[in-house]
Amino acid sequence: MAIPDDLVLVAHVTGAFGIQGWIKIKPYSSDADALLHARTWWIDKPFMRDVDMMQAKTHGDDVVAQLMGVADRNAAEALKGATIQVRRSHFPALSDGEFYWIDLIGLEVENLQGESLGKVADLMDNGAHPILRVTAPAPAAVEGERPKEWLIPFVDQFVKTVDQTAGKITVDWGLDF
Repeated sequence: MAIPDDLVLVAHVTGAFGIQGWIKIKPYSSDADALLHARTWWIDKPFMRDVDMMQAKTHGDDVVAQLMGVADRNAAEALKGATIQVRRSHFPALSDGEFYWIDLIGLEVENLQGESLGKVADLMDNGAHPILRVTAPAPAAVEGERPKEWLIPFVDQFVKTVDQTAGKITVDWGLDF
């Protein structure tokens, strides 16, 4: 079976849940919508394969799920440490002005003056709001020097536009911040 090219890493299995083959999962997102809505998951243990998700529900900060072919606690425990990926095309639709983090990584970032800050390397959540980690291109002249980096709160005050089609985010952020 061919592995889809739009898989996104969304969680990992932390162990068994109960005695009837349910697994406990730690999502990598604060909301597990993509994980809960996809009916087919891709699991990398013992090898990368697709698995039908029969039932899933939130359980505190985690998710518990029953998968096709995982019939008892021993089979569930055998999946501990496995990563779970979901096809990007199976993610729930978003409202206007909402974005999946995976779609922002790699976008060019420039400020209101038209100066390039670099690209979104990553996002992180500080509890209050997401933060863009923007990395400037590595300096060509000084080998081994780390590129300049900005941590920009992903809030309306600083992020003015996100144009996924053009691959660009415009921010109110100076080069000297």
